[in-house]
Amino acid sequence: MSRILLVEDDLALAKSLKEALEIKEYQVHIADCYEIALREYLQNKYDLLILDIQLPDGDGITLCQQVRLSSHVPILFLTANDNEDMLVEGLNSGGDDYMTKPFRIKELYARILALLRRSQPLQDQLRIGDLSIYLKRREVFVQQEKLSLSVIDFEILKMLVTHQNQVLTRQQLLEAIEKDEYYVEDNTLSVHVKRLRDKLGTYQGISYIETVRGIGYRINQEVLYGNK
Repeated sequence: MSRILLVEDDLALAKSLKEALEIKEYQVHIADCYEIALREYLQNKYDLLILDIQLPDGDGITLCQQVRLSSHVPILFLTANDNEDMLVEGLNSGGDDYMTKPFRIKELYARILALLRRSQPLQDQLRIGDLSIYLKRREVFVQQEKLSLSVIDFEILKMLVTHQNQVLTRQQLLEAIEKDEYYVEDNTLSVHVKRLRDKLGTYQGISYIETVRGIGYRINQEVLYGNK
């Protein structure tokens, strides 16, 4: 589960945003001022920082600069300041992205997901059970036999194996596929997953893809455990 430090002095907005992000299974901690935010960053590990610029005891630009002295953690500015010069200053200070309020929550989800993806080193080859998955070549082998996967089949598998200890919601899978410029309707996602599951087969009698009822899908943890 990715951990996010949300630096926002408007507590009503911060709590609302925290709830929205937790629906997407992010763990969110709120800091409402510069001092608390810097202390939180120094004492804990976060996968992403969301920074307001105007804070009661400082500013997000300076906080970003402090963080950049020791870390490349993704930083997203989320602010009401839509001045172009401020946007440039925010990015030049080490920020990775910049959004202005008011914002669309789906766009925020997409930007967070993109930042987290880019921050994770991507191995070219992954082995799970009898599968060998080559991400750059977009090829999958069961032992020595190459599987014939459609583009969407591969995108679903790629999302699952690169988040192999995480349950991915249907919406997360759909957004990831659309991010790669392909489109799948929600009511057909189950069909795509079933087709992929059938093509992958089983490992020691266990399906590679596990359905977590009411939530989504993940790589079967029994397969991962047996592969260690």
